[in-house]
Amino acid sequence: MGHRLSAIATRTGDEGITGLGDGSRVSKADPRVTAMGDVDELNSAVGVLMALRVPVELELDTELAEIQQDLLDLGGELSIPGHTILTPQRVVALDRLLQAFNASLPRLKEFVRPGGSLRGAQAHMCRTICRRAERSVIALAEIQAVSPTGRQYLNRLSDLMFVLARVLNQRGGVGESMWDRQRPH
Repeated sequence: MGHRLSAIATRTGDEGITGLGDGSRVSKADPRVTAMGDVDELNSAVGVLMALRVPVELELDTELAEIQQDLLDLGGELSIPGHTILTPQRVVALDRLLQAFNASLPRLKEFVRPGGSLRGAQAHMCRTICRRAERSVIALAEIQAVSPTGRQYLNRLSDLMFVLARVLNQRGGVGESMWDRQRPH
């Protein structure tokens, strides 16, 4: 990332072109820019989850801050074609969190309807934004080289956000709403 902005409104993107971290210029509709934007949106959604003050007993502040750092790393990686920043160890860290939080949850018998508490609903938003970011990165990887670690990370993170939504609702005393297959149509 050799190019740092000293001014935010540079007007260089007014024609629908933006710069990548390597100095090249591409359309703002380029799949790489779409993937970067979706990862950035996910990072903002995680920031909202953090702002909702997750219960202290879950000790998530450090983990969510690390996830935000990882997403910045992934965004930086996407902004420089061929560059790798995110390490496989970060996927392993998500696996550990996923296993730890999932251990306290009852087994699912049906699909969960997103919602519940405000914190749980925001974790569901993070999950769905993460899935979109994952699809964007996969679409990019189909036409240009992308590190597989980023795809794995997003896949695992979306699973973690689903589990966190369930945990946050459980700790918030909000029961899960399940899909009712038998409801009258």
